Amino acid sequence: MTSPKVFMVTKEGLKNLQAELAHLQTVKRKEIAEKIREAKEFGDLSENAEYHDAKNEQALVESEILNLESKIKNSKIIDKPAKSSTIQIGAQVVVTNLETKEELTLDLVGSMEADVFSNKISNESPLGAALLDKAKGETVLVAAPKGPVKYKIVKFS
Repeated sequence: MTSPKVFMVTKEGLKNLQAELAHLQTVKRKEIAEKIREAKEFGDLSENAEYHDAKNEQALVESEILNLESKIKNSKIIDKPAKSSTIQIGAQVVVTNLETKEELTLDLVGSMEADVFSNKISNESPLGAALLDKAKGETVLVAAPKGPVKYKIVKFS
């Protein structure tokens, strides 16, 4: 039997997961129970679209609850990395695209917290994986859809 995947998450990320779980368990479950109760009042359940829709929504919510419970149970909190000579999960990294000269500031996080719109990249993404265990001044080559891209590590903390 394989051991469950460990999810790397910050304290803030874990709090967000726990809040989402609590919302689903309290608010969403009650809303769906009310929808099911109202739909039952329409009569014949075999041809009752509202009832079937509510039951499908209930199944999706219960599945998401199980998923979140598993992720929380198998989470490992990543603290701000101790002063290190190489990049670790939790670090903020500044890189320069050597072709475009564009400078990016990225937070290296676990896969559950990745959010490209907030410049939070996963340690499992091509760029995140390439940056792990590298030092200031090093160049990394990242496979991208349009071809390989070179980034130089300007600094990290």
